[in-house]
Amino acid sequence: MEKIKFHNEYTQTLNINEKSIRQKIIDLIILEGKMEGEISIIFCTDDYLLKINKDFLNHDYYTDIITFNYVSGNIISGDLFISIERVKENAKFFNVKFIEELERVILHGILHLIGYDDKTTEQKEEIRKKENYYLRRLKAD
Repeated sequence: MEKIKFHNEYTQTLNINEKSIRQKIIDLIILEGKMEGEISIIFCTDDYLLKINKDFLNHDYYTDIITFNYVSGNIISGDLFISIERVKENAKFFNVKFIEELERVILHGILHLIGYDDKTTEQKEEIRKKENYYLRRLKAD
């Protein structure tokens, strides 16, 4: 049984290769010296994620991802709520393919579960370097 599960609260079906994304997540976790636990990736709308942001974090703004951390020791577990609308807008803004931006956001969430943060400028630089590294390293052949 898969430990990494995808759920769609978004209104449209996404044409993505879940197997490929799942393998990239597993590879990242292993390369960081951790073990795969239960991870749920929930695709949703801006409004769905805004409600979570308000209800759980007291933040009243749109975001592309919210990560709930259930890590225990070296076992990486958590829920990643991802706004597909935000990812699509960011992909256009950064002039990248949707799937590339989606993978970046997913890997960003996994890096948060592993322990990387992005509250300070230095932390933002570090997590962005890790995202870029893993996007290059884990690119499909």
